[in-house]
Amino acid sequence: MNEIQGLPMPVLAAIDGTALGGGLEMALACDIRVAAAPAQMGLVETRLAIIPGAGGTQRLPRVVPPHIAKELIFTARVFNGEDAFRLGIVNHVVEQNDTGSAAYEKCLDLATEMLPNGPVALRMAKLAINKGREVDLMSGLSFEEACYAQIIPTKDRREGLEAFREKRPPKYKGE
Repeated sequence: MNEIQGLPMPVLAAIDGTALGGGLEMALACDIRVAAAPAQMGLVETRLAIIPGAGGTQRLPRVVPPHIAKELIFTARVFNGEDAFRLGIVNHVVEQNDTGSAAYEKCLDLATEMLPNGPVALRMAKLAINKGREVDLMSGLSFEEACYAQIIPTKDRREGLEAFREKRPPKYKGE
């Protein structure tokens, strides 16, 4: 799960079916989560006299308030996509389609929306957000500044400015 969370690019989770225990822990390690309305999720390990041991006790309370995370884990509650959206566990909830791939298709739409953006900027934004939440605001702002400084000398930055000036779509290469 740490390797998933540590990937430098945005990682999207599509929950079209069941994500109980480790399945939800894997989704929580992702940057953006999309669930179909009838999808079933939950950290149910306490029913087995264990705890979520792949990051669930740490990642869920970073997504929802700790008292909500405690209730969900202590009760081993299973909830659907609508509930997950209402709680803030998923970014989007979609009605399931006939092929059972609605969340996956929404993830593809989101990825398509991200694709035109500068890959170096996406990596640095993810890094700044992830590292910045671990420290106080002023330290986070300093880390953001350091990430921004890494973007300044890139070819992609120059391409973005030129494309904007020339009123054309940029062609980023991740350099």
